[in-house]
Amino acid sequence: MKTLLILVSYHHKNTQKIADVFAKILEAQIKTPQQTDPAELQQYDLVGFGSGIYFGKHHKELLALINKLPLAVNKKAFIFSTSGDTRSGAKLHLALKEKLESKGYIIVGEFNCAGFDTFGLLKLVGGLRKGKPDAEDLTHAEDFAEKLKV
Repeated sequence: MKTLLILVSYHHKNTQKIADVFAKILEAQIKTPQQTDPAELQQYDLVGFGSGIYFGKHHKELLALINKLPLAVNKKAFIFSTSGDTRSGAKLHLALKEKLESKGYIIVGEFNCAGFDTFGLLKLVGGLRKGKPDAEDLTHAEDFAEKLKV
């Protein structure tokens, strides 16, 4: 199964840690939205779209790429994120999921875990969810990726 991960991860590289686990198990390539030509996604069997969560949404660069995607037919995708937000991944992924489905993608899974967050005023108190994602989160990421291989 040919897999591509499209990722935006900076600040603490929380989401990169998760993507690295996925890439190893799925033998996937990782690219940023800027490195991705929307037309090339047709050559992949599975595409993972991921970033940290910013103000309740995935990163604007990832969303901008999805706006440029051509309609897909029977293309499988999954969504992943890390966040300091305490809401469930399903709620945090809703906007991205709806955009992908409107482009014809079939969402086969979603993964979210906590990530170290020092945005804004959180920096003054040492951040939120320090040490995340941790070893347990990475194990959950491995389990999630193994299920995608089926």
